[in-house]
Amino acid sequence: MKTRILVLGAVVAAGAIATMAGPASARIACNRFGDCWHVTDRYEYRPAFGITVHDDNWRWRHHDRYRWREHEGRGYWGRNHVWVTF
Repeated sequence: MKTRILVLGAVVAAGAIATMAGPASARIACNRFGDCWHVTDRYEYRPAFGITVHDDNWRWRHHDRYRWREHEGRGYWGRNHVWVTF
């Protein structure tokens, strides 16, 4: 009886872990100055920040003037290429 309960508990735990583990959803955020970076969380940037968020498969065109500026943590690239934490 105890073995059956342990097996059932293990199956339930494995199912819960499998449900929580999904593919990482990265997105690309760009500011009006051409700085772009990857974001993994969905942030609600204020319109005044001038941030546009794209799907991860978004690519800029050859004549666009964007550049990658990755950064750890929560925030955005602001004026004069300064990382602003929020």
